[in-house]
Amino acid sequence: MRVPPQSVPHSEAVAGCKIHALQMASAPGNVRVAIAVSKYNEAITGRLVTGAVETLNAAGVSSERIEIAEVPGAFELPLAAHALASSGQFAAVLCLGAVIRGETTHDQHINTAVANGVESVGRQYGIPVLFGLLTCETRSQAEARAGGDVGNKGDECAQAAIAMMNLLEDLPKN
Repeated sequence: MRVPPQSVPHSEAVAGCKIHALQMASAPGNVRVAIAVSKYNEAITGRLVTGAVETLNAAGVSSERIEIAEVPGAFELPLAAHALASSGQFAAVLCLGAVIRGETTHDQHINTAVANGVESVGRQYGIPVLFGLLTCETRSQAEARAGGDVGNKGDECAQAAIAMMNLLEDLPKN
């Protein structure tokens, strides 16, 4: 997900609205962030982790405040995310992996289960739990999205985490 740098366009209709604009330059102070990463397709997922950590570091989250939990494959990402989120120690959890289509529809079942699981954990614990799973037809598509021609989805996932941590900090609490 690319996070657009612009805010809501100002018009007469929105002039009186309170706007919680995206804040991505820096993360809220003293946050801890977890990354759950699939070891399957490690050559690709390793580059996603590097992109995410570099982006978090640039936003002020030191490497000492980032924990990385390795899981065997993408299917295990939601369970790891649940364990990390339920600990109460993290302001966000990034789930990174790469599923590359094979000869069967197995990839579709994995992708759907991971998407549903990641979304559910985020809502259950009220923190950003980000879907950084590449769902590609070919290995070259995955490589292009892990620091290649299309960018680094780990970096984009971290940007979204920073924006969401800031937004949740800014929104009214009940």
